[in-house]
Amino acid sequence: MKTVAFVPIKLNSERLPLKNIKPFTNGKPLIAYILDTLKNVNNVDEIYVYCSDEKITEYLPEGVKFLKRDPYYDLSTTKFNEVLSSFAKLVEADVYVLTHATAPFMSAQSIEKGVDAVTSGKYESAHAVTLLREFLWKDGKPLNYELDNIPRTQDLPDIYAETCGLYVYTSDLIINKGRRISDDPFLVEITKIEACDINDEDDFIIADAIFNSKFKN
Repeated sequence: MKTVAFVPIKLNSERLPLKNIKPFTNGKPLIAYILDTLKNVNNVDEIYVYCSDEKITEYLPEGVKFLKRDPYYDLSTTKFNEVLSSFAKLVEADVYVLTHATAPFMSAQSIEKGVDAVTSGKYESAHAVTLLREFLWKDGKPLNYELDNIPRTQDLPDIYAETCGLYVYTSDLIINKGRRISDDPFLVEITKIEACDINDEDDFIIADAIFNSKFKN
């Protein structure tokens, strides 16, 4: 069974220009962290960066392959599952591992949990989630508690938030169904630090502080 990991990248980010290669203070360009992590994941046969701009090759460590993609997949109007399907059609594998440069603190152990769940044949997909222990509201009303019976936060019902740091899925799921999440996925519960996702300048400031507090050394 062949397992391929890949990191889709576009350098023309709209909310934070060049964020994928923006370096942390006292650190390396952002993309370096998830690629280094993937190189330490067991049972991954190949690692790719899927990008329309060959400039990204300047930032790739040894052992990581570059695959150039059509600039169409950089457009804001392009559906992301189209990007995933296009990669799967170009690189043959049984299982795909999707990660992002913007989730630099995702651990090899969490990625391996997702890979093991899917390669075992028990699940078509796995993805990262975090457990929410918060008072949630929807349409002006509490979603997960009652106003006249306020529980402790630790007693709130289990609600999970999908994160963007990890998706593992079979070739059949993405190519034939156009999906990265199956009907009954394996949920990889990760820490709040692993779930850190960088979209804008504020996110980068927070991630930079986490890096310099916890990972710099």
